[in-house]
Amino acid sequence: MPLFFRKRKPSEEARKRLEYQMCLAKEAGADDILDISKCELSEIPFGAFATCKVLQKKVLIVHTNHLTSLLPKSCSLLSLATIKVLDLHANQLAGLPEDVGQLTALQVLNVEKNQLTHLPRSIGNLVQLQTLNVKDNRLKELPDSLGELRSLRTLDVSENDVQRLPQMLAHVRTLETLSLDAASMVYPPQDVCGAGTAAVQQFLCRESGLEYYPPSQYLLPVLEQDGAETSRDSPDGPADRWLREEVEWQNRFSDYEKRKEQKALEKLEFERRLELGQREHAQLLQQHSSEKEEVLQTVRQEQSRLEQGLSERQRHLDTERQRLQEQLKQTEQDISSRIQKLLQENQRQKKSSEILKALENERIRMERLMAITQEESENLRRREIASAMQHMLTESCRNRLIQMAYESQRQNLVRQACSSMAEMDERFQQVLSWQQMDQNKAISQILQESAMQKAAFEALQVKKDLMHRQIRNQIKLIETELLQLTQLELKRKSLDTETLQEMVSEQRWALSNLLQQLLKEKAQREQELRELLTELEAKSETKQENYWLIQYQRLLNQKPLSLRLQEEGMERQLVALLVELSAEHYLPLFAHHRLSLDVLSRMCPGDLAKVGVSEAGLQHEILRRVQELLDVARTQPELKPPEGEALGPPTAPPEPPESVRPSAPPAELEVQTSECVVCLEREAQVVFLNCGHVCCCQQCCQPLRTCPLCRQQIAQRLRLYHSS
Repeated sequence: MPLFFRKRKPSEEARKRLEYQMCLAKEAGADDILDISKCELSEIPFGAFATCKVLQKKVLIVHTNHLTSLLPKSCSLLSLATIKVLDLHANQLAGLPEDVGQLTALQVLNVEKNQLTHLPRSIGNLVQLQTLNVKDNRLKELPDSLGELRSLRTLDVSENDVQRLPQMLAHVRTLETLSLDAASMVYPPQDVCGAGTAAVQQFLCRESGLEYYPPSQYLLPVLEQDGAETSRDSPDGPADRWLREEVEWQNRFSDYEKRKEQKALEKLEFERRLELGQREHAQLLQQHSSEKEEVLQTVRQEQSRLEQGLSERQRHLDTERQRLQEQLKQTEQDISSRIQKLLQENQRQKKSSEILKALENERIRMERLMAITQEESENLRRREIASAMQHMLTESCRNRLIQMAYESQRQNLVRQACSSMAEMDERFQQVLSWQQMDQNKAISQILQESAMQKAAFEALQVKKDLMHRQIRNQIKLIETELLQLTQLELKRKSLDTETLQEMVSEQRWALSNLLQQLLKEKAQREQELRELLTELEAKSETKQENYWLIQYQRLLNQKPLSLRLQEEGMERQLVALLVELSAEHYLPLFAHHRLSLDVLSRMCPGDLAKVGVSEAGLQHEILRRVQELLDVARTQPELKPPEGEALGPPTAPPEPPESVRPSAPPAELEVQTSECVVCLEREAQVVFLNCGHVCCCQQCCQPLRTCPLCRQQIAQRLRLYHSS
């Protein structure tokens, strides 16, 4: 059996009917009836109990719903103390409350067509109950407390699994009508049950040792008890009182029919108004479709204009291609002329080859003369090399002896270290076990300490703060950009491009200044949050229990439910766009004003400023990206998803707003891990300020006082949030 289940949500028509009936019951001059039937309810609303209690309702009609229990949580049956008629048929009730006997004023109880398996014993406390209908349920037996219903006139237990009637039912002398399944009865016998209510009562009276009297002798006192108190002392006979009571009930029934007709007329009027509203909605939809056609027409015109521009661009490209072909022909002619010149030069070189042969003969003669001096120099060189090799061998022997002594000493130290490490491991395991025990004790204490609750609240406060998160995102973007600029600068240095190097250095200085400013803003924002925390701590001096836990829960649930539902209903394309632009803190504004991609396409930057988007660069970027998304959706209709379903989030990397837009050229440099320029092993993880270079790892940057790339003094070191 599942631990949780989804409640059945009522339809719009059922919800409107419930609201209408509740409002009708609360109007001035309303009758004593509360009718909330056919509203698809899974439980009776709390407002119905309050209405019955405050307005003293006499009749509660809740039939044809999905009720599984008569009482929801935090409700009491005492709210229905004035109810005389309770109609619960055609529901899914598995049982009645055990304290149903508190409804002492109840006269009619109808639970037909439910899933009751038993009746509570307290049902015998309903001393004024006259009609009990439990038809079509799953009852297998009836409680003996039914014999205490002194005013019961009608009892229907048919279409159940009941085979025996309680013998105490003989004490109900006012029973006029008893409906049951005679074919399945065991006690009383089937022939007795088929003979009628009087035969069944006579049989039960004989079994109980009582004398049977017809119910007419007991019925009139019961009716007198339900009437006014003055009727008890009336000098008229019982028959006259019964006739007056019958006339009174007929009058009440006629009044109820009149009120029912009036309610039917009101329902027709309400349906007429609803139909008018639907017609107005249809007109609005038609108007919206016409506006959409106009927008499509403008898009078609824009597309035709773009096609004309493309054709002109194509003609321009054709002319450019012809010009390039002419240049190629001229180049071919130049190449052919150069080849002719090369051939002529080759002929001249053939003539000079004879001169070269003569020079070669002269060179051979000179080499023969130099051979004697060369042999002497080689002998001198051999002697020098032999002496150097002898010196090297003596040095290598000395080094080998030193190395052997070092190895023996190192092995002794290793053996000593291993023994000490084993002892340290044993001690460390013991300390770890002690620390684990202390940690378990500390955790149970920390959960109760206000200081830790305060720390958790402080961490969540910083995490939930939109301004602090926006500053962190901008710092991450600037750090990534500085890493890209450093990689680009290293690459351009190898290519010796001085002009681009100057431009990159200017951009790096600008980003470094912006990063310092953002760090100051981040520290200032954290100081403001700490001051707010100090104020909250001053308020907590009232010794309220679990103060920080309550504040933590409030901070988690600080956004209204309606606003969260509106945010969930936004287009996923628009949500992904705002996340890409690091503008997710504007999601509540877009959800509140119900902005969509179609609406944003018709807006200007001034309209976004009125909505609450203050950054000018972000305004233009949002409108530009929205227009691109709509153009892609129009040019690629085959990729458009079904109506009502938004596109998935784009896979492109998020672009920062114009206020912190990366200024580096979009070269083929991707954000890759840059190695440290000192150790050339680990990746660069530290930003040097004021220069803004990202060129060293965390270990190598500690002893440095100047930047390895630009040789400027390091004023501040800032570790990257992420290295990718």
